[in-house]
Amino acid sequence: MRKDGKIYVAGHGGLVGSAIVRKLKEKGYTNIIGRRSSELDLTRQADTEAFFAAEKPDYVFMCAAKVGGIYANSTYPADFIIRNLQMESNVIQAAFQNHVEKLMFMASSCIYPREAPMPLKEEYLLTGQLETTNRPYAMAKLAGIELCEAYNRQYGTNYISCLPGNLYGPGDNFDLENGHVLPSLLRKFVEAVEAGSPTVTVWGTGTAYREFLHTDDMADACVFLMEHYDADKLVKPDPYAREAINIGCGEDITIKELVAILAEVTGFHGEIVWDTTKPDGTPRKIADSSKLFSMGWRPKIALRDGIRQTYLDYLANRDKYRS
Repeated sequence: MRKDGKIYVAGHGGLVGSAIVRKLKEKGYTNIIGRRSSELDLTRQADTEAFFAAEKPDYVFMCAAKVGGIYANSTYPADFIIRNLQMESNVIQAAFQNHVEKLMFMASSCIYPREAPMPLKEEYLLTGQLETTNRPYAMAKLAGIELCEAYNRQYGTNYISCLPGNLYGPGDNFDLENGHVLPSLLRKFVEAVEAGSPTVTVWGTGTAYREFLHTDDMADACVFLMEHYDADKLVKPDPYAREAINIGCGEDITIKELVAILAEVTGFHGEIVWDTTKPDGTPRKIADSSKLFSMGWRPKIALRDGIRQTYLDYLANRDKYRS
C-alpha cells in the first residue's frame, strides 16, 4: 500500500476495524476514512455506491459485519445472514465500480466445517457440514470469500480474504448475551467480584478448545498482508482454488483453562458452575497459520497479558461498553 493512498476501513468503530485503524496510524498511514453505521448504512446499495463514488478510496479493509456469540447466532439467524450478505456484496461491488486497487475481506475461522481436521488448513473450507449454531453467519462469510475470488478471476482485481481466529481486546462487545465467549465471561467475572457472588455460571462443559488472538496482533497481520500479499498468489496454480489466509497464534486452550485465567486476572475466588444444558459449540477450533508464518509474521501478545490489558480497558471504559 502507498503511504499517501486513501484507505477506507469499513467498520472502523468496531473491535476489528478500530484495531486496524490504530495499526495503520502506527505504521505511518494518515489518509484513513471511515463512517459510523449511523452515517452510512452499508446494507443499502445506493448509499454504499454513492459513498464510494464520492470518496474514491484506493484501499479497503472490509471489517463491517454483524457478529456475535452462540446465543446471538442461534437467536437471530436471519439477521446474521442477510445483513452480512448485503454489506459485503455492496462494498465489494462498489469497490470494483470505483477501481479500488486492493481490498481485504475479513472472514472468520468459524466458517470451517464442524468436523474438519485440526489444525484448520485453508483448503478445508466447504469440505463438510458447518457448525449449526452459526451456519447462517458462516454461509454469508463464505459467500464473501467467493465474491472476492470471482472478481479476481473475471476482472483481475486484487481482493484478498483472511480468516482470523477468536478475537478479543479493547473495544470488544462485553454484552452478557450477545458477546463472544471471552469478553462476555470477563464482564461476568468482574460483576461477580464486585457483587461478592459466590458462583459464576458458564455455558457448556468447558472441554471445548479455542484459539484466542488479540486484536492488535490481528491488525498487525492484516496490514502485513495488505503490504506483502496479492490476489494473484491466491489463485495460482489452480484458478478455481478456494483459498484465504488464516490469522492465528498457533495455540489453543480449553474453555476451562480460559475461565481459570479470567478468574485469576479478575480476582474471583468462588465456585465455577458449568451449565451442561447449554451447547459447547464446535469441539475444537485452531487454525493452521503456517502459510502466514512462512511469510515472516508472528503474533506478539501472550494470552494472559492480553486478557489483563482487556480487563483494565474494560474497567476504565465500562460505562461506554454497557451502553
